[in-house]
Amino acid sequence: MTDDVRLVDMTLRDGMHAVDHQFTPDQMADVAGALDAANMDVVEVSHGDGMGGSSINYGFAAASTEEYLDAVRPELTDTELSVLLLPGIGTVEDLELAASKGADVLRIATHVTEADVSAEHFDYATDMGLEANGLLMLSHMADPETVLEQASLMEEYGADAVYVMDSAGALLPDGVRDRVGLLADELSIDVGFHAHNNLGLGIGNTLAGLDAGAVTVDGCLRGLGAGSGNAQMEVLVGTLEKAGYDVGPDLFGTMDAASDVLEPMLTAETMPELDNDSLILGYAGVYSSFLRHTRRAAEQFDIDPRDILVELGELGVVGGQEDMITDVAARLAAERADAAEANNANT
Repeated sequence: MTDDVRLVDMTLRDGMHAVDHQFTPDQMADVAGALDAANMDVVEVSHGDGMGGSSINYGFAAASTEEYLDAVRPELTDTELSVLLLPGIGTVEDLELAASKGADVLRIATHVTEADVSAEHFDYATDMGLEANGLLMLSHMADPETVLEQASLMEEYGADAVYVMDSAGALLPDGVRDRVGLLADELSIDVGFHAHNNLGLGIGNTLAGLDAGAVTVDGCLRGLGAGSGNAQMEVLVGTLEKAGYDVGPDLFGTMDAASDVLEPMLTAETMPELDNDSLILGYAGVYSSFLRHTRRAAEQFDIDPRDILVELGELGVVGGQEDMITDVAARLAAERADAAEANNANT
């Protein structure tokens, strides 16, 4: 257990999922300025699916990565600027752009069993002088030993830290402790944890991760993020202070950033909520960013979104397989039509 915790605010990255990637550069500048005033350690900025994610597959953002970075960088004084890159979505050109625009940290995310695709990206990040962190997404889909194997690859490639990412919000506290604890025991680099709140465990699981040895954790103002959102940052700051951790961000400052700056930008539709659909994300172990895509497919094919999510969980779909959402919805609708036709034929 560490007493000194680094907090990474992802309101302007994971939170982009909740607003369909439609934050404007001016809105990002306002939120970043408020977080800087609150002494946040790190602010992450990009499309929700990372640099290069603005596309027909993942949803077009309101502005380019360059426009977002140009808006946010001047607002940050002591707060570090992070960007996210998923190999296969973001490119070396994106990485070069981020470095040229003043990014301090590059977080490279892969599926939990595919760390080997990140080797070149760590090389580029090191060459450009960026802190490079590895993120193992959907970590609930691999046992702790496999997570360690993949994290060790990232350490070998030059990662400064590796995160256990509970991208589906599917882990229980014991599962977090098992994975984070093993990495903290066996790696010589920092270990981090990223929570989603689909089972209502965003804060609790983050505490479990810190207790097991994580030293850097993620959160978002008001919990804004994919699915039912992430660990709520202002709650996390207050909880960690109360638990005796040494945190940099100011509690009242993060609360004010959430209530006075972010909240007026949100609507009832974009405010994070733990409802029936997002609960099933965690229950079935489905990537949190699939929620809004699933709701659209459910409406198109008149299918209960929970049925689609359960099916996606049984299929073990991973990030990058968003096309499967429509395929599953179409198949369930066809099966329902066939069943109705057969029933009519028998009556």
